[in-house]
Amino acid sequence: MNESNRDSSSENPTSKFLLYAMPRFGTSVVLGIEGWALFTLYTVAYGVSPFLVGFALAMGYLSIAASQFLLGWISDAKYTRIGRRKPWILLITPLLGISFILVLLPALFLPDLNDKNTLFLWLLLWEIIFRISYGMTTPYQSWAAEQFEASERPRVSQFQNTFNFIGNGVMALFTLLILTGVFEKIQKNPNIIPPEFLIPIILFAVIVVALFYLLVFLMPTEPNFKIESSLSVNLKTILKNRNYVLTTLMRGITGIALVMVTSIMLTYAIVVLQLSGTDFIIIAGVLLLCIFFFLYIWRKLIQKKGKKQTLLYLFILGVIFLPITLLGLIPLASYLILGIIFIVGIAAILGGWFLFPYIIDADMAEDDERSTGELKAGIYTGFPSILLNIFQAGGIFILGIIISLPNITVGNSSFSVGFILWGPICSIILICSYIYTKKFLTLDFEWERK
Repeated sequence: MNESNRDSSSENPTSKFLLYAMPRFGTSVVLGIEGWALFTLYTVAYGVSPFLVGFALAMGYLSIAASQFLLGWISDAKYTRIGRRKPWILLITPLLGISFILVLLPALFLPDLNDKNTLFLWLLLWEIIFRISYGMTTPYQSWAAEQFEASERPRVSQFQNTFNFIGNGVMALFTLLILTGVFEKIQKNPNIIPPEFLIPIILFAVIVVALFYLLVFLMPTEPNFKIESSLSVNLKTILKNRNYVLTTLMRGITGIALVMVTSIMLTYAIVVLQLSGTDFIIIAGVLLLCIFFFLYIWRKLIQKKGKKQTLLYLFILGVIFLPITLLGLIPLASYLILGIIFIVGIAAILGGWFLFPYIIDADMAEDDERSTGELKAGIYTGFPSILLNIFQAGGIFILGIIISLPNITVGNSSFSVGFILWGPICSIILICSYIYTKKFLTLDFEWERK
């Protein structure tokens, strides 16, 4: 083990936690808007077939599967004068901002937004490029294992998720309060970009690039953990790590359900719960409060019960809660109360799930280092993206099929029966995740207790 490179008795200052975590604000905003709004933007506002939109988004997930793994693998290969990770962040971050603008603002370049085939191809192209460039976050996330001790990583994850959830809060406010009105305007005149849509999208793109560049300039370069084995040997090593591979498979299975939740929740609120106007102000406020509350609750549970038991609690919550979508079959004069309950439950589930990946990747890399003597943080952070994004691609493709099912009528509304079924389907997936995790996985290690 590279003890010479790491002083286990030292503690990093709070400023380093803050600096490291800040870029998560930008990525949460852009990825959140892309994840929450893209399906609705292209299906509801631009009128593209849900099946085609689902296909395009699925191809994006497949692209990031390759990108995150390759960038983690390649960034492990060579230590430069500014470290292993910084060159890749500098190189790829601008493409992330550019592709975010283009995938959300097709009217900037496309002359005819009534041409659905061209819109589909535009979405397909820029969604793939956006997802590939998002793979830059793998070298960034590798620092969790290289610059912070195991005892510090729950705190690292909390700081990152604090910025994640601040970003998600901004994204939610923007999506719920601005985009819902923008969708209606685009529906009426798709060739005109409303300024309240255009200006924030460009601003968010600039912010995500600026925060990563600030990190590169101010974050200390990681120690040179020697990696003498070849990349192919490293890949064989992690593939022989049974617990790591099984944990990655669990994340993939769970990802099918979670990508469906994040992609459809806004559309569900608009189409089934018929929320609009001031309803979204209330919903946005509830979401912001719940995000920070549940982040604290899940972190405390991890410290008290351990990672595995807390994750099992999370799965149980999802299994019980997600069939709430069936209540959309009941005609109500107002769905606001149901909408609030829906948002609270979703915030609780996502708040817990997003806390785990940062901790798991870094802990698995250090667990491997204790047996091999080499800290291969890049490949351990990047490899899960292969299975995870393949499964997520399947989830978003399945969602496109589900939402293409025939319509039903509830009260004065008519919508696809898929808007009712996605919740129970996700619940069944999480039952599988619970059984699998309980039986096969080790997430808490003996060396963490020393």
